[in-house]
Amino acid sequence: MWQRIQTVFLAITIMALIAAVFLPIWIYEDVTGKKHELYALHYSVTDNGVKTSTYLPYSLTAMLIVAAATLAWIEITKYRDRMMQIKLGALNSVILAAALGCGVYFASDLVKTFQGGIYGLGLWLPGISVVFNWLAMRFIRRDEKLVRDSNRLR
Repeated sequence: MWQRIQTVFLAITIMALIAAVFLPIWIYEDVTGKKHELYALHYSVTDNGVKTSTYLPYSLTAMLIVAAATLAWIEITKYRDRMMQIKLGALNSVILAAALGCGVYFASDLVKTFQGGIYGLGLWLPGISVVFNWLAMRFIRRDEKLVRDSNRLR
């Protein structure tokens, strides 16, 4: 199972998604000293050492990220059924695109509100996961084509 390159790509996808939950998507510090941070799980404001967090609707991003990581793990365990892996990979691409879209939407909304801020690594990691999921699907399809071609020769 681990000797196949698509398994490595899916493992990288899972690690990137787990890191994306804990790393900030957007950070901004205003002139009064308030620090605004958007994570996949929550939006928090730190004012004079007091941290206030808002979970909804921002936790939708984390829910989609966790769903995509779980689906990638299931995709790894289905290594004997390549057609199922291809279907799970396609579904995972849709969920990853939705997670990435949620992160961009919430971050751009906060950028418009506060007129600034920087994007963190938590915004880019789901995009990296999309690329590695796509690469894994490409190699799974290549394996399936190789098996079909070898069955035709018999």
